[in-house]
Amino acid sequence: MGPGLYSDIGKKARDLLYKDYQTDQKFTLTTYTLNGAAISASGTKKNELILGELQSQLKNKNISFDVKATSDSKLHTTVTVDELATPGLRSIFNFIIPDQQLGKVELQYLHDYAGVTAAVGLTANPIVNLSGVVGTNVYSVGADVSFDTATGNFIKCNGGLSVINADLIASLTVNDKGDSINASYYHLARLSNYGKASALIQHEWRPKSFFTISGEIDSKAIEKSAKVGLALVLRP
Repeated sequence: MGPGLYSDIGKKARDLLYKDYQTDQKFTLTTYTLNGAAISASGTKKNELILGELQSQLKNKNISFDVKATSDSKLHTTVTVDELATPGLRSIFNFIIPDQQLGKVELQYLHDYAGVTAAVGLTANPIVNLSGVVGTNVYSVGADVSFDTATGNFIKCNGGLSVINADLIASLTVNDKGDSINASYYHLARLSNYGKASALIQHEWRPKSFFTISGEIDSKAIEKSAKVGLALVLRP
């Protein structure tokens, strides 16, 4: 197991802090066909607006198809080819109808000591993105840059590092060409009391600078670990 991709830096803590936190009313129904295709229908009530999605996922050998139709009359399609030509190489093709200018082609390569991603937009003057990580499954460091071919300028230049072991995951990223610093910390702890609770607290101690802590406790299953996440966003 290698260091993964640049997008994996800090992902554990981000998922704990933000993933599946739902403030709207949402209903999802998923079913599976005999050939393994997954079909999901979902509806979300956001204030007085009702949004709907219909999604289908199908995998045939090393090729996966993901098609999603939304209530705003858009069709999102993703085609993924794993083990393309060589082990560890994956190609991803995304496009949206009718917003074809949002489509892109992406290549990912995973190695025991490196992970590289290259993506290019499907436009006449595309944005080119390149990211890479080197290290191991314990320590890793990487960079993420984007270049606008229309203006000839770098529009994104980020860097980050990550430390992972059995009990904690910590990461530090420098974003927006050095204007923003994000730090995250994910730790596993043992508890023995009864009950289950989850909470999220966010403090904006200066404009656009946040400190967030989130956790979940399920002591009815004390053999499982409690989840605690911290995030710090600094904007000078």
